[in-house]
Amino acid sequence: MVRFDKESALVIVDMLNDFVREGAVLEVPAARALIPALQKAREAAYRAGAVVIYVCDNHRRDDPEFKAWPPHAVAGSDGAQVVGELAPGEKDLVVAKRRFSGFFGTDLDLYLREAGIKRIVLAGVLTDICVYHTAADACMRGYEVSVLTDCVAALTEQDHNFALKQMQRLFGAALEKVGET
Repeated sequence: MVRFDKESALVIVDMLNDFVREGAVLEVPAARALIPALQKAREAAYRAGAVVIYVCDNHRRDDPEFKAWPPHAVAGSDGAQVVGELAPGEKDLVVAKRRFSGFFGTDLDLYLREAGIKRIVLAGVLTDICVYHTAADACMRGYEVSVLTDCVAALTEQDHNFALKQMQRLFGAALEKVGET
């Protein structure tokens, strides 16, 4: 079962309308099933005094990423908004990103260090892309990394499981579950 304290941050990655909603441009069908567990994780983080951070794709209309992926999470669009069931609270931080990692080109690391965070707990989508790259960059910056296995999803079970194993093996990530909080 996951543990939170004042030196940890729950980092929720890309739980956006363009990934979660049925029929969305980059729909991750398994993402909708994560919402109840993510709500439990967020409540546990709040109770423990942990920081809650949303790391969200937020692309320009001409973003180079659209050469590989259909246009999604365009800044200012409904698709770039966190799904209503997980809407950020007033004390939560929202970090806009344009690349896979929540650290690349953002002030996430600065914020975490200013808040005295030692451990990040990752949740969201996609296990094998944005969660994975955020875990890698967190590890390279010296953070302890945990991944909530019941709060992450990929497009295939194979991609999901491979990414979890790699994060554990390469980055020393702890694989945890929300469990009963």
